Amino acid sequence: MNTAELAERIAAEHDLGKGQARKVVEAVLATIVQAAVSGEEVALGGFGRFKVADRPARQGRNPATGEAMEIAASRKLAFTPAKPVREALNAAPAVNGTKARPGTGSATQSARTPNIPGS
Repeated sequence: MNTAELAERIAAEHDLGKGQARKVVEAVLATIVQAAVSGEEVALGGFGRFKVADRPARQGRNPATGEAMEIAASRKLAFTPAKPVREALNAAPAVNGTKARPGTGSATQSARTPNIPGS
């Protein structure tokens, strides 16, 4: 789902014009970004929490040459879903033909975890 689709759903469910709903969605997202830039945590009850995490500089490798290189420090916006969201995700059936891994609640296979039948 993209911003336009989200705005359309909000417009349909709340008797708003599409343009008006899109402005609301964009305003909410802009406010979250502004808070994150200033280092604030944004907690939306029943939905989740957006928090800025600092990533320190580190050594990495150029995948094309194998040469060591310095990866610059950066900031990322992390999202932690609230308990109701986690429960809804784990109760929902898998989509797009994927199978949930037993015990993880994940509908995708991790690249690091081999798919071993019977385990």
